[in-house]
Amino acid sequence: MTHKTKGIVLRAIKYGETSLVVTIFTELFGVQTYMVNGVRSAKKGAAKANYFQPAAVLDLIVYHSENKPMHRIKEFSWAFLFDTVLTDVIKNSIASFMVELLQKCLKQPEANADLFNFCEEALTELDKSSKKVGANFPLFFALHLAHFFGFRIADNYTAADTFLDLQEGIFINHQPAHPYFIEGESARLTSQLLKVMQPYELESFSLNHEIRRKLLLSYQSYYALHISDFGQMKTLMVLHEVL
Repeated sequence: MTHKTKGIVLRAIKYGETSLVVTIFTELFGVQTYMVNGVRSAKKGAAKANYFQPAAVLDLIVYHSENKPMHRIKEFSWAFLFDTVLTDVIKNSIASFMVELLQKCLKQPEANADLFNFCEEALTELDKSSKKVGANFPLFFALHLAHFFGFRIADNYTAADTFLDLQEGIFINHQPAHPYFIEGESARLTSQLLKVMQPYELESFSLNHEIRRKLLLSYQSYYALHISDFGQMKTLMVLHEVL
């Protein structure tokens, strides 16, 4: 049986001479794996493989069976044609970070329309963002994505509660007994970033490379504390270089 759904490409692996095995976060079925035959053949035009770049947002008609670990795609087309995300080095690195973070969090093939809409909107907003907004986008995305997996940091920062306990996800008034915490300017900035509801608001944050790097490493630790087998993010080092 075929179904129409949108999907965000998370990963594509070459298979055989002409095919791809693609991991896609779909609106209807959550994260799924698809075999896409023939898209790398010169006969059909290698441009078809470009549809399956990580972060691409596609309209799909798919075959789906609950009992199968891998499915097939009948038809695919652009749901949103990016102007910059797939071609600009900096924005593509940011999108790759977003995709890797999302993929590490998606453990079960369950539909989550709210999460899908958030990710789709985030990618489209990144595409049209200014350089300054784009540079701060990974911080915004990492902080707000956690909400959909049940461990969003509570924005309870005050003049007294200035330590962010990464194990508990709350601001407290003393240094925790464990090493997983943020303090000082990093804690204050995290509180301010939690208040950002729309990406264009990131324009008001003038952050240097070092503070962004420090915050992203802390947020990686936060995810590792709350997502089993999270590990290290491969795209983080690339992001540090391009930003």
